[in-house]
Amino acid sequence: MNALLLSAWFGHLRILQLLVNSGAKSNCEDKNGLNILHCAAQRGHVHVLEFIMEDLEDVPLDRTDKLNRTAFHLAAEHGQLDALDFLIGSGCNHSIKDKEGNTALHLAAKNGHSSVLQRIIDIGLDLEEKNAEGLTALHMATEEGHLDCVQLLLQAGSKVNAQTQKQMNCLHYAALHGFDDIAQALIDAGISTDAANQQNASPIHIAVLNNFPSIVRLLIEAEINLDVTDNRQQTPLHIAAENARQDIAEMILLEGVNLNLTDKDNLKTGSDSWAMKPLTFKQDHGVETQHIRSVLWHLATKYLKHNDWKKLAHHWKFTDAHIRAIEQQWAGTKSYREHGHRMLLIWLHGVIMAAENPNKGLYEGLVGIDRRDLAESIRKKANADSSSSKKCITM
Repeated sequence: MNALLLSAWFGHLRILQLLVNSGAKSNCEDKNGLNILHCAAQRGHVHVLEFIMEDLEDVPLDRTDKLNRTAFHLAAEHGQLDALDFLIGSGCNHSIKDKEGNTALHLAAKNGHSSVLQRIIDIGLDLEEKNAEGLTALHMATEEGHLDCVQLLLQAGSKVNAQTQKQMNCLHYAALHGFDDIAQALIDAGISTDAANQQNASPIHIAVLNNFPSIVRLLIEAEINLDVTDNRQQTPLHIAAENARQDIAEMILLEGVNLNLTDKDNLKTGSDSWAMKPLTFKQDHGVETQHIRSVLWHLATKYLKHNDWKKLAHHWKFTDAHIRAIEQQWAGTKSYREHGHRMLLIWLHGVIMAAENPNKGLYEGLVGIDRRDLAESIRKKANADSSSSKKCITM
């Protein structure tokens, strides 16, 4: 940066004029190819831009730097609305692309400059123009998390289902970064929630992998296809189990099954299964269920044999996909105890939400897997506790 470039950069018009009048070359550039017009536009010094365009003849309006960016690009990238307006009024070329294929529209959207973006939209720049990677301005605004810019582009008519060279749509990017508000705006605009990218991954796969439960919730509410598999034949539930996304796995198990959740073997859940009821999993800490939760804990950790919990799960019509998801959340020689406890808690939640009697259901379940000994033991204990409570009340 020589003295002339620095005076343009900092907006010192009088010094710039003094240097020009003293013979400084107005067409000088720094090592990145920035000239005085670039410097003034990037910093928003309109009075300097006016002097350059009115009094200097050897500074082309659409001169590009080494990234092939013009002053118009730089004003858009840095949110300099007044400078942008001046350049538009001076007749600059609006549609030049930089080395990455970006127009000024891309740069304004990427950097979240909504007022500049609106101005560029107003002059009619092509909203569907793609850069070298196939991204539109809407993709870039989404990837950087600029909700206001996403809304502007959608209102202006940007195609919400446009895909990049990697076949990513905007919802893939929202899921990748966990942008709930943007995901909701895209869903409201009619984006394809089940679109597959090059890895055949839909937004739900990406949200699960990157551990964004709130995005998963939005997608489930949008009635996505939870059967969808990626290139590895993995469903969202498989990915949740594989990566220990416990909250998400539970959400899919208890919300997703209501959307016909199956595994890759297309195992179906019967219409009479508790799992077909519209449930939302929450860890139960209620006082009224404290006793039954204690019973379930002791049952799982002390009394159920290695495969008893699976027999119970099948009796209560958990699918094989549900069981595999529970199994993959813990490892170890005695992990079956944790598996059984988790399964029992999920079952309990379903029973409570359905306003059914958990003691009766547990008794019938144990009898159904030929563990009448445990069933009778639990029944006698429950009766004894009930009698004890009545005596306390009488006393």
